[in-house]
Amino acid sequence: MIRTASLLLLAVLAVPHGALAASGREAAPEGAFPGAPAQYTRFTAAELTRGFLALAFGSDLRIGAKPSGIRKFDHPVRVRIYPGGSVDRVAAMRRIVEDYARAVPTLRLSAVESGEPDVELRLIDEKHFRAALVAAFGAKIARTFVQRTNPQCMTSVQSSGDGRIVRSVTFVIVDKGDDVFFDCAYHELLHAFGLSNHDQQNPFTTLNQRRMVGYLSVYDRALLTMLYDPRIAPGMTPARARAVLPEVIAGLGLAIQPPARKRQGR
Repeated sequence: MIRTASLLLLAVLAVPHGALAASGREAAPEGAFPGAPAQYTRFTAAELTRGFLALAFGSDLRIGAKPSGIRKFDHPVRVRIYPGGSVDRVAAMRRIVEDYARAVPTLRLSAVESGEPDVELRLIDEKHFRAALVAAFGAKIARTFVQRTNPQCMTSVQSSGDGRIVRSVTFVIVDKGDDVFFDCAYHELLHAFGLSNHDQQNPFTTLNQRRMVGYLSVYDRALLTMLYDPRIAPGMTPARARAVLPEVIAGLGLAIQPPARKRQGR
């Protein structure tokens, strides 16, 4: 059983964008919370590869056996929203699920209102967060998560030994404002679908805990599209993924050519 948790730090990471090849910077999309950061829309193959290898392998919090390969769903993904909390976020959460379904069709994602889902989205108030973790995972595991990360939102991912995700459970806080809600919701769904790690040095991804994003960025959409390409298989090792990623990125048309280096005069 593999579980991942995320810690939301409300700070902004200052990164010298001049050293990056990413381009096409544009404002946050319509519907983002006020003050949401701008995003880059075009990336080199190297920038996409680096992000994928950092985020699709490992986790900064793990309980159980160490994962060694790619984790992803290998069947259509059913998401169920469990209402709760003092602020009604069900419609907003449903729109976020629809955003993912529209942006990454290979997820084969749908929202269901009954039955056993593949992804549980549980909406709760902050004061009930720890109690909800205890109810879902038991006191010992919940205590370990809280002591290690002091999280505001959290996702647990259970996967089989061959890398196939069996079930994900996500808790999203609804009563701490739009910025926290949207950032948690978009961030945690990336974990639920298999991008289980964080990268504090990456200025493009939502999975950088030093920045709040609150929407599905072009960069994260690209990484998730790469993860759910059939050429990326559950259980695939980092070495094998690195070997096949150039073909995947080129085939999906996700990358731009890096800028040519200027020749040094003699």
